[in-house]
Amino acid sequence: RAAYEHQGPVYLRFGRLAVPVIHDEDSFSFAIGKGEVLTEGSDVAIIANGLLVAEAIEAGAHDFGENRPDSLEGKRARFPQQTWHFIGNIQSRRIPDIVRDAALVHSLYQQRHVPKFDAAAAASGKVQDVLLEVNVSGEASKSGLAPSEVAGMLEYCAGFPHVRVRGLMTMAPQGDAQRARACFADLTRLRDEVRLGLDGEQAAVFDELSMGMSEDWHEAIAEGATIVRIGRALFDDAFEGPAHA
Repeated sequence: RAAYEHQGPVYLRFGRLAVPVIHDEDSFSFAIGKGEVLTEGSDVAIIANGLLVAEAIEAGAHDFGENRPDSLEGKRARFPQQTWHFIGNIQSRRIPDIVRDAALVHSLYQQRHVPKFDAAAAASGKVQDVLLEVNVSGEASKSGLAPSEVAGMLEYCAGFPHVRVRGLMTMAPQGDAQRARACFADLTRLRDEVRLGLDGEQAAVFDELSMGMSEDWHEAIAEGATIVRIGRALFDDAFEGPAHA
């Protein structure tokens, strides 16, 4: 497979799930779930994480995320023309499967996985694009690198020619929009600071920020997300998102 390339916005028009409300040459807005509106600029991609893939494709989605390698394999086999992302916990023994099916891996944070990704990608004749998962909030329940460990991990990954780090991913604390936005702002600052220390070629591709899910994508986009991972707000009729001003 070709390297993951960010193609700019994915315009979703889902009928009951999303209704376009503004469309001009600079932006596209649509309603998600219960009347929420997302204004999508040219640098935001949406990863749809859910079960109704055929419906989503018909509506215009092209990027999909899966948490489990088996689901990723099965859905990519059915829909090979779409772009598939792995957004779940990485198990060493499943790395060859993930490499086979994922254009972009969002959850790399353990050094021991890097040589395994490199070997699997070399065997597949590709360079595996990855994001480093960062535990910005410091919550014990969350995985990821500490912010202070990111530069060292990037330096380590640079020694593996079949692994290419495209940016950072984080998950914010749930239930507090202000804390979520602060977390996303911290990830953006970290990305910008780290990029200053990279050489030109590395810096050019270190541009993705995967942050924001159904509950907090508003805050993520406000703080510079390039990828938001939306599942329940698109696919679950029972989802009630938080109120936003």
